[in-house]
Amino acid sequence: MTSRAATEYRYEKLTWPEINDAIEMEQVCIVPCGAVEQHGAHLPLDVDMVLPTGIARGAGERIPDKMLVLPIISYGYTGHVMDFPGTINCHYEHFINMVLDVTKSLAYHGFKKIVLLNGHGSNVPNLDLAARRANLETDAECVLCPWWHLLRVDREFMPRWRESKFPGGCAHAGELETSLYLYLAEEDVRKDKIKSDVISFNEENSPFQYVDLYEQGPATVVSWTSSYSESGVLGEAELATVEKGRQVYEEAVKQLVEYVTWFQHRPRDVRRDRHRVAPTMPTPWGQTPLDP
Repeated sequence: MTSRAATEYRYEKLTWPEINDAIEMEQVCIVPCGAVEQHGAHLPLDVDMVLPTGIARGAGERIPDKMLVLPIISYGYTGHVMDFPGTINCHYEHFINMVLDVTKSLAYHGFKKIVLLNGHGSNVPNLDLAARRANLETDAECVLCPWWHLLRVDREFMPRWRESKFPGGCAHAGELETSLYLYLAEEDVRKDKIKSDVISFNEENSPFQYVDLYEQGPATVVSWTSSYSESGVLGEAELATVEKGRQVYEEAVKQLVEYVTWFQHRPRDVRRDRHRVAPTMPTPWGQTPLDP
């Protein structure tokens, strides 16, 4: 009899014996990471949860025998957006530790491949550190992947659908996020309130300071969102369409499926100690010599 672990991609729907089956199958764990954050007057506070979860589940439906999708980590680092009502901030130390608790629990049980599928831009530096720490402090491999980076794998994909200016048209609640949300949950979009807006410092046309989901200036000041946005919309939301959202969804799911398939059985990079005299004390974070 085939284990349910081969057909059920939702981690929380499995029993503990079925989790054992999933571990034996060497399934990759996808941990969506989001935020509860303002997205202008036209999108709900759950954008950064709906989008990565939708993509992760789309991939899970296609390859349930290779991956498990965990419940999303809903609260992210959003301190800079607290001038907009509704935003919930999770202190960066709490956030990193919470993500590490999840990854370490998965590694302890026997899952050795973990993907942090991010949905919130300002989670990136925190998740990068969490993934790096998981790689040093457990025997699992953990990788950070912002979902929008999946659209960069095929270099011909972005030019086919993006109409908004660069930089700034796809920054926050703009063409990209609004399109994908329209595709995944059109009924929750306040269509009569869709209005494009700009990032004020992008209008300075400085080669040093600008923001877009796909690139940031080499020396950009990231401060209070309210200091450079009146509406909370950072981009050309009026260019968003359901069709663009469908294309984005299909491409992101396709690339996530391909990545998981490749990552699942990729050999782990082997640590090699270069000390002439073997260390006699734990690492600075408490591991004994040559522990993974």
